[in-house]
Amino acid sequence: MSIDELAAGQAAYATQDWVSAHRHLSRADRASLGAEDLRALSTAAYLVGDHATAIGALQEAHNANLAAGDQRAGARDALGLAMFFAERGEPAVGGGWAARAARLLEDQPEDLPEQGHLLVPEAFGALVSGQPEVVLGLAERIGEIGRASGDDDLVGFSLTISGQALIGLGRVPEGLARLDEAMVALTTSAVTPIMAGHLYCAMVSGCQEVGDVGRMADWTQTLERWCALQPGLVPFTGQCAVHRAQIHRVHGSFPQALEELTRAVERYAANGMEPAVALALYERGEVLRTVGDLDGADAAYAEAAASGHDPQPGRSLLWLAQGRIAAAEGCIRRLLSETPDPVTRSRTLGPAVEVLLAADDLEAAATACTELTDLAGTFGCVSLTATAAYAAGQVSLAAGDPASALGQLRAAWKSWIGIGARYDAARARVLLAEALHAQGDEVTAQSELSVAARTFAELGAEPARREVERLLGTGLPDGLTAREVEVLRLVAAGRSNPQIAQELVLSEKTVARHLSNIFGKIEVASRTEAAAYAFVHQLT
Repeated sequence: MSIDELAAGQAAYATQDWVSAHRHLSRADRASLGAEDLRALSTAAYLVGDHATAIGALQEAHNANLAAGDQRAGARDALGLAMFFAERGEPAVGGGWAARAARLLEDQPEDLPEQGHLLVPEAFGALVSGQPEVVLGLAERIGEIGRASGDDDLVGFSLTISGQALIGLGRVPEGLARLDEAMVALTTSAVTPIMAGHLYCAMVSGCQEVGDVGRMADWTQTLERWCALQPGLVPFTGQCAVHRAQIHRVHGSFPQALEELTRAVERYAANGMEPAVALALYERGEVLRTVGDLDGADAAYAEAAASGHDPQPGRSLLWLAQGRIAAAEGCIRRLLSETPDPVTRSRTLGPAVEVLLAADDLEAAATACTELTDLAGTFGCVSLTATAAYAAGQVSLAAGDPASALGQLRAAWKSWIGIGARYDAARARVLLAEALHAQGDEVTAQSELSVAARTFAELGAEPARREVERLLGTGLPDGLTAREVEVLRLVAAGRSNPQIAQELVLSEKTVARHLSNIFGKIEVASRTEAAAYAFVHQLT
């Protein structure tokens, strides 16, 4: 019976039927399993989410190879164990296995594939610690060994991690081209399943970091197809769900995004990858903030932070929505001062412009906008280009230049529409309406707001929908905006500037600016005259 189980397990493994391979090889008499069979059991167990068996079988293979005097194979087993423990959040144990592999290879030739695999955790560590130049040097050596020895895992890893490093250096087009090359290598070579899964996920994450939505969507579909070809696969399905959720969020499909994120958390937990849950929690916070569940968003950001993921800049935007302008401003200024790498800054600068404008620091907002525009030009990614154009429109409006804002906001709208980002495109329409109103084109402004209102309603973006409905007030005299009428109504009710600021969740500087604009438009010189105007025009 055990011999039949072994033969069945070997046959299932050869066809990548991981569930059957795991079942049959687990049932086989352990004494009948050679080192390669134990490695096969370990791989199959890992791929169906049985980490205990994956680790135990690979340790047995390691011991069997050392007993047979095969130090190279023993070193490769040790490196596999290092990876298993590292991704489970046990870096010290993983480091111990990596050190054992290094000792076993001390007297071996430098061009062996195992020497290349020994450099893999070192290269990954350099990437995580923010040393992209070091990564490029290691990747070059890993690629050389892979090509010389015919090891497709090393070639694929070299291309992928060097692409990530180039992106980290701000050489985004070059990095994305390297990731494209890695994708070709993955689909045309014999990369092993575990390495292939990790490389697919790394490539999709690289695209997500720089906002390349098109590549991200294409490669997520490729990853999904790869996962579907392997029955019972558990690892990497959580990453698939997160990436699908990110794409849904870009497209404004918020309920679908939340469903995918719930699946992602479940799959990460099933695979013993609790540290990876943090990204899914952060993404959940982003979606909940957008649809108006601010308490839920706050809880998700807090859980993400507790799990090791920085909840910024999303949490600063949450604080802004809650009226906590000072808290948001303080955090954004800290992020800008301590974030040197261009990729992270590219994700921070858009929110920074919004927060700094709310804090009445036009100069700082303009500086952040200029940097964002420069990065967008360097990266060449549509989503970031749209974000930069939108930020420029915000700054132009705040500076009293609606003519410039119109061109910038139309560019943002066009770019977002091109990638299916309906929510962001509707946000651009709202500011377009503000610019059009400032230039006296009320009819077109109202049309833009009406379209935006319908879009937000369809998407379930309640805070944005409510704001647009407020702006859609009609028949306002002397060119007053809806916000200015709100301020004027409170002045007529006897509120002070600090009280108005608190009630409307504005800064006192913004209230003062609104009052200055109001006094000019309705041609009054005092709060008493302004209150009288409000009563006469039935604005109270």
